[in-house]
Amino acid sequence: MTTITAPPAGAAPAPLLLTADEGLLGELLPLTAAADVVPTTAREPVAALAAWSRAPVVLLGADLADEVARVGPGKRPHVYVVTHQRAPDELFRTALAVGAEQVVEVAGSSAWLVELLADLTERRTARGRVIGVIGGSGGAGATTLACALGQWSARSGEAMVIDCDPQGPGLDRMLGLERTDGFRWDALCQTTGRLSARALREALPRAGSLGVLSWYVGAGPQTLQAFAVREALSAARRGHDTVVVDLPRTPDRLVDEVAARCDQLLVVTVGTVPGVSAAARMRARFADHPGVGVVLRGEDVDASDVEAAVRLPVLVQMRDQPRLGESLDLGLGPLRSRRGPLARAVATLLGTPFPEPA
Repeated sequence: MTTITAPPAGAAPAPLLLTADEGLLGELLPLTAAADVVPTTAREPVAALAAWSRAPVVLLGADLADEVARVGPGKRPHVYVVTHQRAPDELFRTALAVGAEQVVEVAGSSAWLVELLADLTERRTARGRVIGVIGGSGGAGATTLACALGQWSARSGEAMVIDCDPQGPGLDRMLGLERTDGFRWDALCQTTGRLSARALREALPRAGSLGVLSWYVGAGPQTLQAFAVREALSAARRGHDTVVVDLPRTPDRLVDEVAARCDQLLVVTVGTVPGVSAAARMRARFADHPGVGVVLRGEDVDASDVEAAVRLPVLVQMRDQPRLGESLDLGLGPLRSRRGPLARAVATLLGTPFPEPA
């Protein structure tokens, strides 16, 4: 009998199903099909050593757990011992010996396993970049910049914008997606358990490669739930190349936690005395963040003066975008084209080429 079968060369990274129990394998194969992945299957631990180290996830049958512990293929992440019956106490000890993250009873965990397989086998070589945007003062244009960053990022990869401000205008409305079906925060806060990257991506309102997580229009008082925010941000990072988070200015421990999870934090300010003063207070709030910088609106003040006052680098200085209100009213989002001061600013912030006039 063949002890190992693998998908063809060049196929997506394959999960490893390591079991000699035909009944258990019969339960696992439909789950891989539901996750749209082709697994490597093995019936002997020694034959599976190479696949053990390469697979994005290993589902190890309880029937072979003791033998794998004896072979000692090396501990690695994303190993799960699976069983189709109630797990005895000794199985948990064996799972610990092989470095498994947990013991899973297939009958009650099929949906969770499908999400796990779909999530961990996606072709992503690195976590997505997360950019937080916050206004130094009210009306500075942070929400507009967040949407523009998302639109520009979606031109070259999977992008997502997350609306963490329930009192804001709504990112879906800013991008013309308020009537598009999909999950908003209210629905997401009612979910429990692990959120897969693919499940989140497929559930959101989308415009091409740009997904939006925002708030329902006309709902009552709305607040962020910590568990939902953490799951959403984790799944967003795993499933997108760029994630942009629109943060409220109101002091809040959860908002500060989200900001700390961002790779870069942009403080948007206008070049006025009140605006710069407010940005300086924001700098004090996020003084320990290693990636914080200023986006300066307006050309009437010198960027070096703002840097001295705020004690942060001015990453980009821009003039106001012409006909911005018209673009938003038409449902086109703030980036109507690849040109203009806003497009130049976001291209600079993202480190991508900006098309110069011919």
